[in-house]
Amino acid sequence: MSHYRAELTGVFGDPVDDNPTGIVEEAAFAAMNLNYRYLTIKVLPEDLETAMSAVRAMNFRGINLTMPHKIRVLPMLDELSEAAGIIGAVNTVINQNGKLIGENTDGKGFTASLLKHGIRIEGANILVLGAGGAARAISVECALAGAGSLSIANRTEGKAEELAALIREKTKVNSAAFGWNPGLKIPENTDILINATSIGLMPDADSKPALDYSTVREDMTVADVVFNPSDTLFLKTAREHGAGTISGIGMLVQQAALNFTLWTGERAPVEVMYDTLKKEFEQ
Repeated sequence: MSHYRAELTGVFGDPVDDNPTGIVEEAAFAAMNLNYRYLTIKVLPEDLETAMSAVRAMNFRGINLTMPHKIRVLPMLDELSEAAGIIGAVNTVINQNGKLIGENTDGKGFTASLLKHGIRIEGANILVLGAGGAARAISVECALAGAGSLSIANRTEGKAEELAALIREKTKVNSAAFGWNPGLKIPENTDILINATSIGLMPDADSKPALDYSTVREDMTVADVVFNPSDTLFLKTAREHGAGTISGIGMLVQQAALNFTLWTGERAPVEVMYDTLKKEFEQ
């Protein structure tokens, strides 16, 4: 006899109405014939503690957290993964019989996307544009994956220096910071260039990070965290200079796939998830 109770997962955020993760996870649950649901839930900052109590009370298998909850949630959890502890932010919670474990799959989704494209992180010299939440998660995961060096460029140099210092202290990877000016030249030894800002995200699709694109080289990999549009002006311009590019859709899908596995214990149907997301953005 089938049982009627679905396992619950979802996302807490504010704003959260345009978060596409639900359609990707629901497609994956259906493809694997799992009785799971993913709910997109608006939770105001002052209600986060109540909402996290509800995760326990309603036996959710887990929950994603988006703005503005990723840092605020930390004291409400029982345990953190190594990466989440270093990054100081959580986007995925796993409920293990009432014990809430915080993980950060933002950077892991990014590194998984690079590896899927056959790009080696180990020993690579990486330049990250930006020093916000995405930059922090990506930089930490690249360092944990054995990057040769990490450079952080940010308009507020102090913020970049803070991130570089964190990486040096926690991962022992050589990390430097510098101010980001519009004529930024990409250092010659750069293997991977990453836009970890929201520049170019809809409805701002006709803008790109300000830098000297003539210093982008053919043997570089250029990656974007922006997933809508999937082929950003940043990536198009990099390709015009001969570089290989990787879109933000890969990161989003790999991150959703990691969530799926953490909650269900099953291998994620990555292709189904990728096709679902691509279709969503092509509408």
